[in-house]
Amino acid sequence: MADDVKDAPSDKEPNDEKEAQSVFVNGDSLEQNGVHGNTDKENSDTLSVEPIFPRKSSFMSKDGSRRPTRKKTVSFSSMPTERKISTAQDCLACIQSGSELIKVRSNSRQYHRIFTLNPDMTEIRWQPTSKKPHKARIPVCSIKEVRSGKTTEALKNKEIAGIFPDECAFSIIFGDNFESMDLIANTPDEANIWVTGLTCLISSKSTKAGTSPDAITEMQQMRDSWLLEMFESAVNNNNEDSKLLDDRDAIQLMKRLNSNVEISRVQTKLKELELKKTDGCRGRLNSDEFISLFKEICTRPEMYFLLVRYASNADYLTTDDLLLFLEAEQGMQRVTKDKCLEIVNTFEPSKEGKRKGQLGVDGFTEYLMSEECAIFDPDHQKVCQDMSQPISHYFVASSHNTYLLEDQLKGPSSVDTYIRVLSKGCRCIELDCWDGPGDEPVIYHGHTLTSKIIFKDVIQAINQYAFTTSQYPVILSIENHCSIRQQHVMVCHMISIFGDKLCTEKVVNTHTHLPSPEELKGRILIKGKKLPDNYDKEEGDVTDEDEGAESEKKRNNKKEGSLKKHKLAKQLSDLVNYCISTRFEDFQISQQNQKYFQMNSFSESQGMKLASSCPEEFVNHNKKFLSRIYPSGMRVDSSNYNPQDLWNCGCQMVAMNYQTPGLMMDLYNGWFCKNGGCGYVLKPAIMREEIAYFSANTKDVIPGVSPQILHIKIISGQYFPKPKGSGARGDVTDPYVTIEIFGIPADCAEERTKTVPHNGYNPIFDESFEFQINLPELALVRFCVLDDDYIGDEFIGQYTIPFECMQTGYRHIRLLSYAGEPMENCTLFVHIAITNKRGGGAHKRGMSVKKIKKKRDYTSMKTIGIKSVDETFKIAVQPLRDGTDLRDSVQIALAEFKETCGLSPIANIKQCIRLLGTRVNNSCEQATLHFYMNSEYPALEAEGTLPEILKKAVLSFDDLVNECRNLIENSDDIYERLIQCKRAGLEWHEELDTVAQQAGVKGKKLSKATENFAWNIRVLQGQADLLLQAKKECLDYLRQISEAASMFTGLSVVENNHDDAG
Repeated sequence: MADDVKDAPSDKEPNDEKEAQSVFVNGDSLEQNGVHGNTDKENSDTLSVEPIFPRKSSFMSKDGSRRPTRKKTVSFSSMPTERKISTAQDCLACIQSGSELIKVRSNSRQYHRIFTLNPDMTEIRWQPTSKKPHKARIPVCSIKEVRSGKTTEALKNKEIAGIFPDECAFSIIFGDNFESMDLIANTPDEANIWVTGLTCLISSKSTKAGTSPDAITEMQQMRDSWLLEMFESAVNNNNEDSKLLDDRDAIQLMKRLNSNVEISRVQTKLKELELKKTDGCRGRLNSDEFISLFKEICTRPEMYFLLVRYASNADYLTTDDLLLFLEAEQGMQRVTKDKCLEIVNTFEPSKEGKRKGQLGVDGFTEYLMSEECAIFDPDHQKVCQDMSQPISHYFVASSHNTYLLEDQLKGPSSVDTYIRVLSKGCRCIELDCWDGPGDEPVIYHGHTLTSKIIFKDVIQAINQYAFTTSQYPVILSIENHCSIRQQHVMVCHMISIFGDKLCTEKVVNTHTHLPSPEELKGRILIKGKKLPDNYDKEEGDVTDEDEGAESEKKRNNKKEGSLKKHKLAKQLSDLVNYCISTRFEDFQISQQNQKYFQMNSFSESQGMKLASSCPEEFVNHNKKFLSRIYPSGMRVDSSNYNPQDLWNCGCQMVAMNYQTPGLMMDLYNGWFCKNGGCGYVLKPAIMREEIAYFSANTKDVIPGVSPQILHIKIISGQYFPKPKGSGARGDVTDPYVTIEIFGIPADCAEERTKTVPHNGYNPIFDESFEFQINLPELALVRFCVLDDDYIGDEFIGQYTIPFECMQTGYRHIRLLSYAGEPMENCTLFVHIAITNKRGGGAHKRGMSVKKIKKKRDYTSMKTIGIKSVDETFKIAVQPLRDGTDLRDSVQIALAEFKETCGLSPIANIKQCIRLLGTRVNNSCEQATLHFYMNSEYPALEAEGTLPEILKKAVLSFDDLVNECRNLIENSDDIYERLIQCKRAGLEWHEELDTVAQQAGVKGKKLSKATENFAWNIRVLQGQADLLLQAKKECLDYLRQISEAASMFTGLSVVENNHDDAG
């Protein structure tokens, strides 16, 4: 059988008969090419029941170039010529009509062929071919599986991998030897139709009706019965004898059955249906018409394709299917059958489905659109970080000129802005205080036309709303321009209104770090200038280094060094404790003289300059001291700067103009969604540890941090509106999606999808992207939907999320408007996967694991330049290599196991085990695969003869288990050696400067030695932590294997353990 479907030798295939000279023009039909059945006689005799296609010349790509692909697309928009996909029958009808696909041979030769499914759905055929027609076919009964993507050697070939998108590739695995027919469609939609249709077809083999049309129709029975029941109920409620529903009632029923449906779209479809009617029943629908209309409008093709991938034998998911989907795709652990039944009972609309524990496509869609499947990890919706560290170890949500509603020159001020930012979780707010009438201080932007608000009113609002969203401390950044008399009034208001909330305790000079947010819960801190502790007068002179001083200098054209002094009341000074504003000179002076309770304010330009010129020193400075950054005075329109550049250097209070929406506030709001939106986000460990080296500008791998590969597939969008204020013609949207990564410079990247023309209702993108994230803790991912056909603003919606808050699997992203408000029904459907990048150099798509085995990168120790210290660190060289070898060997074995199973690198181990079980079931050989525990480690043992593909998979499985076992049993010893070396290195820390001077290491060499010392300490701790994490991962892999083996048919589970004898 296998020989019958193999092509003729590749050097013969292009040399077909003379009739083969007719070639399709891309996108044209047979008639357009003037082709009317001019084919060879043998074809016409044998395949007379099917359309006759001309022979098409083949080609082989040698230089990576290829002919332009035929512009054949499958559109799911409301267009008259669209292909409507809502059932298996729709997919099979498309396949039967024929598709031009590229057939890929193992030698990378590529042939354009017309593939069809014959009318009785028993075999796949293709033309033209040099074979005899009865050999150019694959019987459906011989198909073992249908795979999406580039999962075979032929499709992974570098000549193929870089040319065609993964989403367009698929393989038909057939025959007793699991041979593959590797194909590439013109569009992802076409590939999905083939994969889904054939999957349904081979699934129906287990039914009594086999692969007949009746068997395929039977799959829809549960859904059809539910829709018929709903239709008849609506008809009966109208108390009419007619068995018809008028258009208005049909729309109401459809809206009741699917709340997301767009009424205007239903109305358009009803008008189209009316034009086709000839039975005199215009304006009314019978049950068949309603059911057909509902399926067409409410079935999202991409959801149906996904459901079929996991449905074991029909158009619905059983609880076992759902359990596999949740664990293998959605990353959920230890899912129970009860949880699956709960999902079915919550989301499945039909009574029959609930009774039988079956989830159809409507319930499946509702589930995936629910909050349970949101992209944001629910664990981060509450405070989940350690809040007991010094406050300088956190990023703090901070507002600039909080009182303003608009620009900085003439815009209105409002008390409501304080309420708004506090309810958003902002923890540092600004008050510009000036003398007001009637001895009542006011707040406004001095020397401008902005309106004024009463200081007391603001204090009362802060008191009422400070802790409604977050219990963690609020910092009032007071810019004081008041007279001594009105400063006393300010103090009186704050003490009387705030009461015990006001934190006025004296600092302890012997302490070395600030209190934690946990210790300051429910407290209000005052940031400002402070008189010396032993000052005994009622007032004193202080300089102003904050934004007011900068404005004063610009207004009076004063030089940088000249600072104006102003009077400060001792009563107001006494309210300031942990946030004392201090002039910044340079990092060296700060390290020597600055107290932990003193903080610095930097203008945007000064902060950016320091971030660019000395990022390492800025990071070290911010480990101990608080830094506040405020926007440039030139931003009179209240625009914002990029906060990421300052976060990368550890600046805690990066103050923003909250009133101005846009990209920068999207980043800010997205970032502070972390940690329950409490306004405090813990910095990465490398930015907190006393002895750790980190430069935001580094292009190298960060010591002790394992880079992550983020895989994002943009699948589809739903209900994209036209951009507001757009002057583009009509209401048609041409959407495209951009994905941006914000973080350290090495991580920043941007990609975009193609544009989907004239479809904002349910555009299908089906495009995949990969990003390497070197410092995940600082990374943000921004999804933005734009309109390509616009005049003016192209923005439709966006969503920004911290990398660490993303859930993997299939997720719906609820887009936000320009102002940051949720948009009704406006979503983006994506698939997210995150994999580790360990060793192996740069990540390259399409590269086989086997080819990167020898290219292993080892993290090394850096030379200090002091012999005795270098000798200490030299001890770590071997355990560092051993730890890297253990981790990389597991990752390579894991990747090879997935590759052998024909799955992508982002696949889950449970998917691999499921596939093994399925293949054993589908094998014609009398073979059984036994699963058992061998001294606490899983093992597989074959009984009978396995096909070669399964033998390779079992060997690969054994390699994976052995590598996991090797790491689990040896990691603790290597971990201990690394930690011991770190301890030995730390013994040099206190006397490093002294030893360096004795060794003659001075100046820049000393700075470099200190930097390399911190690098080495961080590397040792980081690599030790990575080894512990790898051990946890290995234990999790083994757990997944054991759980999967008991779930899937095809594997015989042996209860008793085997002895570990050899």
